[in-house]
Amino acid sequence: MAAEKSLSEYDVVLVGAGISGINFAYRLQERNPELSYCILEGRHEIGGTWSLFKYPGIRSDSDLYTFGFPWRPWEEQSSIAEGARIINYMKESAAMYGIDKKIQYHHHVNNANYSTSSKRWTLDVTANGSEQKTFRSRFLFMCTGYYNYDEPLMAVIPGIEDFQGTVAHPQTWDETMDYTDKNVVIVGSGATAITLLPNLAPKASHVTILQRSPSYVMSQPKEDKLEILIRRLTWWSKPLEHRLIRWKWLLVPFLLTRFAYTFPNAARKMFSKAIQAQLPPTIPRDPHFNPSYNPFEQRVCFCPDGDFYECLRSGKGSVQTGVIEKVTPNGIKLTSGDELHPDIIITATGLKIRFAGGMKLTVDDKPYNVPEKFIWKGVMLEDLPNAAFVFGYVDASWTLGADATAQLMCRMLKQMRKEGVVEVVPRRTEAEKQSMTEEPLLRLTSTYVRKAKDLLPKAGSTGQWKARSYYYKDIWMAWFGDIHTGVEWVRGT
Repeated sequence: MAAEKSLSEYDVVLVGAGISGINFAYRLQERNPELSYCILEGRHEIGGTWSLFKYPGIRSDSDLYTFGFPWRPWEEQSSIAEGARIINYMKESAAMYGIDKKIQYHHHVNNANYSTSSKRWTLDVTANGSEQKTFRSRFLFMCTGYYNYDEPLMAVIPGIEDFQGTVAHPQTWDETMDYTDKNVVIVGSGATAITLLPNLAPKASHVTILQRSPSYVMSQPKEDKLEILIRRLTWWSKPLEHRLIRWKWLLVPFLLTRFAYTFPNAARKMFSKAIQAQLPPTIPRDPHFNPSYNPFEQRVCFCPDGDFYECLRSGKGSVQTGVIEKVTPNGIKLTSGDELHPDIIITATGLKIRFAGGMKLTVDDKPYNVPEKFIWKGVMLEDLPNAAFVFGYVDASWTLGADATAQLMCRMLKQMRKEGVVEVVPRRTEAEKQSMTEEPLLRLTSTYVRKAKDLLPKAGSTGQWKARSYYYKDIWMAWFGDIHTGVEWVRGT
């Protein structure tokens, strides 16, 4: 006879103990203290991305003053930080507010079913690899990020299986791998490749980035002159210092991205000039640093204190632009006829996108098909009751979008209690269904994003169904915006 499953009940279940889950938990405690909650985390510790990736140099690709929690300022005098420091910061933040006591580790959510009769979510969970548990809650908030933790995106590279050297992927990095005095080729041109090159080069014989197409790589000082000035002027008040530096990091990137979207040609020239000034004479900007797209149409890569370009200037690193014809047992042959002869190939080819950590969603035991649905305010899914999905920004710190989501949902929870509402369900009108055109949820044109189009919900062209735009607008909407239009509010009986 099978053992009876254990049953746990909460008002809210958060799935994921990364930056989004920790932040959402804080907002619940701050604004809805009457609600009980837990966090279900499939891994062994807090951290999400920063716990998963172990490759050399893993670091933030946006500033920590806005990537950090708004309720616990990042206090180090460096805008970019390594993964280990980010995890420590997250653990300290969670412990400071008792959030760590609410986390259940090694709990993987397999299925989540919403019952319209009981107004409850039922989650089937595997704990510690084999134990089956059941959780019930009124609300389900998915703080799972947007990519597959279990499986990296493997690009099709002809002949890679024949290579007699070592093949590594950043997502499954072997920390015991010895690359001392080895010739390393990194296949890819994104943030991971830009991070790996200067961090592998000191020990390796030589490191080459092999890219099919180039990216924008911009230098970012760990501490700029304006931050130094702010610290000097506010020596008497740490809270004011933190507030001003955070405002600076909210404003400057916002102005830069708006400039790039509004004046793409001018932005392209500005970026190109900055890149050219840092390249050694031996590496021409065209074709190696002359992208076919405009800034922020794909992610712009940032390197702290120009370490990427410093590595190129030292001669320990180089860039090769071309298409792989075939990987041979002892090298890489390009369609141009050039050949590379690495000891190690690192495939930094992007992330495999996965929605909601791979959990299966059902409503009244009927499958819920995420790609067919539109997303309300970039937060709630059409026809999915009492649920939200936390999604950040692609051109600003992830935490900004995550916090806008958390504050919006906490406001809705408070309003539901005030009005005696037990269920909220985003619904498009018949007119909207007839007239609304589909828009991408992510504005990036990156290959891994295009491949995932059929896995993610859709954004709409009008009203509450438009894709997110920028933090200032979204946080204003979270505080004061319309939370009734496009949503069915069901009162209790």
